[in-house]
Amino acid sequence: MTNLSPPASLFSPGIKGVLFDLDGVLTPTAKIHRQAWAELFTAYFQDQGVTPPYTDQDYYTFIDGKPRFNGVADMLAGRGIELPFGQVDDPPGSATVTALGNKKNVEFNRILAEDHVTPYTGAVELLDALERRGIAVAVVSSSANARPVLDSAGLLDRFSVVVDAAVATANQLPGKPLPDTFVYGASQLGLAPPACVVVEDAVSGVAAGQAGGFGLVVGVDRGTGAVALEAAGANLVVSELTELLPPVVT
Repeated sequence: MTNLSPPASLFSPGIKGVLFDLDGVLTPTAKIHRQAWAELFTAYFQDQGVTPPYTDQDYYTFIDGKPRFNGVADMLAGRGIELPFGQVDDPPGSATVTALGNKKNVEFNRILAEDHVTPYTGAVELLDALERRGIAVAVVSSSANARPVLDSAGLLDRFSVVVDAAVATANQLPGKPLPDTFVYGASQLGLAPPACVVVEDAVSGVAAGQAGGFGLVVGVDRGTGAVALEAAGANLVVSELTELLPPVVT
């Protein structure tokens, strides 16, 4: 089988759809997630006498881009901690993986309610350019809060397809770094993966796009680092969505 080079951009011939991660790609809500995770695990590790203490790098190593409960479990495993998984509706607390995850979600929603969410520079411009070219778009996020975030940012009406944690659970789709949520998102647009671009800021999301056989995987470097994104399978790394706009013809 011949290995074909990926297309050069989102606007290359043959590209019919773009699948965006949300937090850290379209909106700066990744920083809210980081803050909520930091508050959760800093307090938990202090209470439990766990060392070393939680750091920002822990977020990128164990949590970034993953479904919430997976992030909790991987973070705990990174410190050699075992907790029962629990039930998904466990009340917020620290006795189970799900209780910790639900406590983080309470904190995230508290911060989200206090802060106004605006899209990243270039997000609206890029979405406008894709719409003008007739390229379909979807959001594929591990978050349970994707729709509220999109609504807060004024972007919800731009996406007929939003694959979030609730959709993944309802359809029994494993989360990133497996490609299933992205493949499902493409199918909801009526497209096959090779006709779609994945735009991600997390190593796990980039790996999912690469594993799914998508036409192009774009890494957005919001702190993960270009080297890490490229190692995970990004064909192209940018720091701003404006870098993905088509050239202006004069």
